[in-house]
Amino acid sequence: MNIEQARFNMIEQQIRPWNVLDQDVLDLLHVVKREQFVPAAYRNLAFADVEIPLPGGDAMLAPKFEARILQEVGVRKHETVLEIGTGSGYMAALLAHRAAKVTTVEINPETAELAKKNLANAGIHNVTVETGNGAEGWAKGAPYDVIVISGALEVLPEAFLKQVKVGGRIAAIIGQAPVMEASIITRTGENTYGTIKVFETNVRYLTGAPVPSHFQF
Repeated sequence: MNIEQARFNMIEQQIRPWNVLDQDVLDLLHVVKREQFVPAAYRNLAFADVEIPLPGGDAMLAPKFEARILQEVGVRKHETVLEIGTGSGYMAALLAHRAAKVTTVEINPETAELAKKNLANAGIHNVTVETGNGAEGWAKGAPYDVIVISGALEVLPEAFLKQVKVGGRIAAIIGQAPVMEASIITRTGENTYGTIKVFETNVRYLTGAPVPSHFQF
């Protein structure tokens, strides 16, 4: 496989047609080598438009999702970022190139160790990988400028709204399969928030995510 040709095809045939037009984001996809974050058994799928299995039943999101979220959340160089659901570390690596500091939380210890190794091998040093359940927020280091939740939630827990700064953004995929919506939620004031729905999708739920009661009287 010609890796650079495959990377180019991924960007031009999957990512750009998905309205990812920010040149900085597109350039970053050449810099952060996706194949370095894919388990060896699936390396031939590194640039395919699919979710890639990870240990513990997790999966890497398809490349177009990660690129689109990165574009829409608009991370700036001075900002601190919280990511929930580290996976292989690829999204954390992308965020790290655009942010001052990234804290990423992974519930599965085996996956967290994999991410640490991948990030170290890629020479990325402004990411802290924490092991724990961040599905209802991560107070250590809060408030953050940006929160990216790399997995679906049925509802967005209140804790996330409190852990983002005024002017900060949360990228979350919310809903019930088969129709979920990826949204950017901006904290516009102490108790006010604005939501922009970016695209519809259907992805795996975040491991450890709270499940709301559907019981009705």
